[in-house]
Amino acid sequence: VEMHSITKTFLDVVANNNVDFRLYEGEICALLGENGAGKTTLMNILFGYYAADSGQILVRGERVAFSSPHDAIENGVGMVHQHFSLVPSQTVLENIVVGSFGGKFFLDTATAKRKLLDLQNRFGLHVDPDAFVWTLPVGSQQKVEILKALYRDASILILDEPTAVLAPLETKELFATLRTFAAEGRSVVFISHKLNEVMEISDRVVVLAKGKVVAERKTSETSEKELANLMVGHELTKQPYSPSRKTVAPLLQVSGLTVKNDKGIVAVKDLSLTLHAGEITALAGVSGNGQKELAEVLFGFREPQRGSVMIGDQPLPLGSPKAAIESGIGRIPEDRMTTGLILDLTVEENLALENHTKFKKGWTIDYRALRRHAEKLIEDFSIKTAGPGAIAKTLSGGNLQKIILARVLSASPRIIVAAQPTRGLDVGAAEYVHRRILEARDAGSAILLISEDLDEIFMLGDRIAVMFEGEIMGIIGRQEASIEQISLWMSGVKEKCA
Repeated sequence: VEMHSITKTFLDVVANNNVDFRLYEGEICALLGENGAGKTTLMNILFGYYAADSGQILVRGERVAFSSPHDAIENGVGMVHQHFSLVPSQTVLENIVVGSFGGKFFLDTATAKRKLLDLQNRFGLHVDPDAFVWTLPVGSQQKVEILKALYRDASILILDEPTAVLAPLETKELFATLRTFAAEGRSVVFISHKLNEVMEISDRVVVLAKGKVVAERKTSETSEKELANLMVGHELTKQPYSPSRKTVAPLLQVSGLTVKNDKGIVAVKDLSLTLHAGEITALAGVSGNGQKELAEVLFGFREPQRGSVMIGDQPLPLGSPKAAIESGIGRIPEDRMTTGLILDLTVEENLALENHTKFKKGWTIDYRALRRHAEKLIEDFSIKTAGPGAIAKTLSGGNLQKIILARVLSASPRIIVAAQPTRGLDVGAAEYVHRRILEARDAGSAILLISEDLDEIFMLGDRIAVMFEGEIMGIIGRQEASIEQISLWMSGVKEKCA
C-alpha cells in the first residue's frame, strides 16, 4: 500500500494533513498517535469509509479510489474498527457472513459454519456461532469483529485497537495469528495505544501527531519511552501512587447483591462492597466476571434479583437511572459510544444530557445558557472540537471520553462509578483521565474504578478488590497488595500469598 499526500478535513478540523504512508508486503506496521492524531481517519480512507480531499492511494502498484468499504473488501483490504459495527439481533454467524455470499442468493449455512469453526480453531477466537450478538460480553463481540474480517480472507488487515477487550491469553493467540498472516506475505496495520504490545508485535512504527507523520522507526531500534514521548510531544512521567486521606464513614454500601445477566445466568453472587468518601476502590478481574452487571445495577440500568444499595442512610431505588443520578452517582460507562453518549447530538447537548433540567426556560431550553455551559467545559477539560455545535461522532475517542468526564465531574457527584475509563485511549489521554479521577477523589468523591488494566488498578486504587465468577475474592489495601496476590484472586484462588 502507498498513500501519498493524503489530506482530509472535517469542518474546520484538519484530520490528515499531507500524509504519506507505506505498508510493505509481509510486515506488521504499528500506527501510533494521540486520540485525534488522525490514525483512524487515515485508515478509514484506505478502507473506503471516507474519501480523501486530496492525495492518491496505490494498492499493489495500482491506483485505487475505493468509494465504499465493500470496494476495499473486494480488493483484499479488511478493517476491524475500535467500535463495533455488529447487528445485535442477529447471530454470530449471520454477522460474520453478511455480504459475503459470493453472488449467491442463499447462504449455505453448513458450509459457512464449517469455515467459521475452522477459523476459530486456527485463530483461537472461540465464540458460539449460534449465539445472538446482544447476549455476548464486549470481549466476545470484539472476537466476532476480528473473525468477520478474517472470514473474508483479506491480504491487508487493518486492526484498530483489536486487543482492547481481549484477555492476555487471547491477545497472545491473536499475535500468533498475525505473525502467521504476515509470514504468508500478507500485511497488517496495527493501531494500538498499548506500547508494550506494539513493541512485541510490530516490525515498524509510524507516529502521527496533529494529522501529520512526525516519526517512523524500526521497532527493533526504538523503545516504549521514546514512542510515548513522540506521541504526546513531550516527556511523560508515570504518575506515582498517591494515597487517599480518607477518614470518614462509609458512603455507599452494597449488601447481598445477586444479579442475572442478559442470558438469565447469575453473574453477581451475594456481593457486598463498601465505598468511602475520598477513596478509590479499584475492582480488578478478567472481563465477563460480573463487573459489567454490577456497574449496571449502580447505574440504574439493571435490576438485581436480591440485595440492596445504601447511600449514607438512604436506600438507592434500583433499576432507575434517574434515581442514580439524583442520588449523586456519576456514571462513566464501559461503552462510551452506546451508553455514555448520543453520537448524533452535538457536543453541547451531550454535555447537558444528565443535567438538562437546569437549562429549562419555561417550555423550552435556554440555548444561550447551554452554550455558555458547554464553552466553559470545553475549555476546562481541553476538549478538542470544532465547537459546541459540532456533532459528537466527529470527535476522537479521547475527546468523547472527555465529554463524559466533563459532564460527570462538573456535577460534583458524591459517588463515581468509572467502568474501563481509559479503554482505547492513548497514553496522554489516559494520563489526563487518571489525573481527573484523582482530583475527584481528593475533592471527596467515593470512587469505584472497574478496570482490566492492572497498571491502572495499582496506580489509582487505595483499596483493590477482585471479582471472579460474580464474587469478591478478596479486598486488600494498595500498600499491602502485590501482582502475585491479585493474579491469584483473578484466577479464582481465595488464598492469600505467603
